[in-house]
Amino acid sequence: MEQLDAQSQARLRPARPKLSVSLAHGEAAILEAQRLRYQVFAGELGARLPTQTPGVDHDLYDPYCRHLVVRDDDSGETVGTYRILTPDSAERVGYYAESEFDLTRLRHLRPRLVEIGRSCVHRDYRTGATITLLWAGLARFMRENRYDYLVGCASISMADGGHQAASLYHRLASGQASHLGPAEYWVFPRCPLPLAALRRDQAAETPPLIRAYLRAGAWICGEPAWDPDFNTADLPILLPMARLDNRYAKHFLGQSD
Repeated sequence: MEQLDAQSQARLRPARPKLSVSLAHGEAAILEAQRLRYQVFAGELGARLPTQTPGVDHDLYDPYCRHLVVRDDDSGETVGTYRILTPDSAERVGYYAESEFDLTRLRHLRPRLVEIGRSCVHRDYRTGATITLLWAGLARFMRENRYDYLVGCASISMADGGHQAASLYHRLASGQASHLGPAEYWVFPRCPLPLAALRRDQAAETPPLIRAYLRAGAWICGEPAWDPDFNTADLPILLPMARLDNRYAKHFLGQSD
């Protein structure tokens, strides 16, 4: 069989989807994001989600949050999402992270502290382009509203019983290349991952989301918590926007070095 010429190959090659990012407006748009969350967390990862609506991930925090979404402009499908809880809303409902960690040492940051969570991307769109759009939308939200700190829980699978999670935490929080933040910002897990009972010498790849946080300049602010509903080890992450790496600032915010 003869090889296709370059033009024919280009016509047969799948076109990159045209994506856009924005805050969800209206119940229908938020529901799409919640359905995507259920599809990823329950359908793919096997999380036990206390939902009252089949196929929809929602909890008591959702009505107080803004929902950042990435859409495929051709199909209209929501393919990525982040949940954003502002300081004003957190005064009313609390931070989700408080269910996993004692945040006492971050109390003085609360008026400027935004929580992010429930980050997920449709399996067919897990590319750098989708993650970049989510980060760009998040960075614009922080800049436009003049918030200074991002906090969140970054999850590591415990499919192997937690050994890789313990190994990854040990690698990221130890030695000269430690990403552990200053002690005055440490938080403390309410249900700690039993690090002493787990191996810490396993080869453990850093999940893409955690890798992106750390490259941006985020700190790990203490030992991981165990989330039994999601069967994950959750790392507490804090990103002061003043620490945002210049490359990220230039890429997401249009700032020069």
